[in-house]
Amino acid sequence: MPNTKFSPSIDSRPTYAGLVSQGAAPGIMVADAAGADALVDLASADSSVMDRAHVLLVGAAADTVSRIEALHPKALHGAPDLEAATPLVKRLLSAARMGTTLYLAGSEGLMGHVAALATAEGLPLEAIQMEHRGTVARRMQCVHCKGITEDVTTDPFTCSHCGLTLFVRDHFSRRLGAFQGVCVDAETPGVVPDAQEIRA
Repeated sequence: MPNTKFSPSIDSRPTYAGLVSQGAAPGIMVADAAGADALVDLASADSSVMDRAHVLLVGAAADTVSRIEALHPKALHGAPDLEAATPLVKRLLSAARMGTTLYLAGSEGLMGHVAALATAEGLPLEAIQMEHRGTVARRMQCVHCKGITEDVTTDPFTCSHCGLTLFVRDHFSRRLGAFQGVCVDAETPGVVPDAQEIRA
């Protein structure tokens, strides 16, 4: 599956240039099942990228783990979901030395969350590479209750914390690693448009 092409939007909406090998420089790679294909493509272009890479696969099946294992990364870690992966991501980032590249591949939710952790640890934006693969589901923050809802696929959607019906905006917070959702019927209570699938 190729790197997803997104429609033009507002300036804060992230764009993903794709992964480019930095050779045998230290690397941290975080990917979900769909993003693992991007890591395979990266290593196919330059196998030395795995020489000093710590790879963390999130929610990947055994066959995907085997494919990445065959690339011979320095270390391979697994986690069932992003919540379980977060402590390991933080440990890897806190131990990272100058010159480390963070390679992120997969869903926008995964990439946004890990990129926010990385910038909070002081990793510069230019050291973070991202390639979108797989679902276009979004990680959304309700601007009213500040709760985060994962895997949002429709617009509008219902906040999983406060129950408000929210409009899916393209405005993205790098600090939070999430898109922003605002109440869709604040001025006309109960008047809610039909939900539509989010598109790239």
